[in-house]
Amino acid sequence: QAQLVESGGGLVQPGGSLRLACAASGNIFIINNMAWYRQATGKRRELVASITSDFGTNYAESVKGRFAISRDNAKNTMYLQMNSLKPEDTAVYYCNAQIIDSGFSRGDYWGQGTQVTVSS
Repeated sequence: QAQLVESGGGLVQPGGSLRLACAASGNIFIINNMAWYRQATGKRRELVASITSDFGTNYAESVKGRFAISRDNAKNTMYLQMNSLKPEDTAVYYCNAQIIDSGFSRGDYWGQGTQVTVSS
């Protein structure tokens, strides 16, 4: 089994910045695609940004130009740099990854989530 743990959330003012991290550990052979999702109170979970194993990226229209997704494969870690934050970015942010273990079994994994609150 593999595990994903998010960190870096917190309370910031509008216009501020945060950097989220997602660290994968456990039985890992390959991490394929990774992504950040978010879920605001009363809303459905939505895709924020995704990144492939060879660093191709996609972003939700609402965060283009403000957020940047990246990964460090040597550390099995993914990041989300969040700039120019808006109150509507307030949500629980979740890490997602497709992982192949040493026995070539595939799994879809989720972290526990980290709270981001943007408020003046």
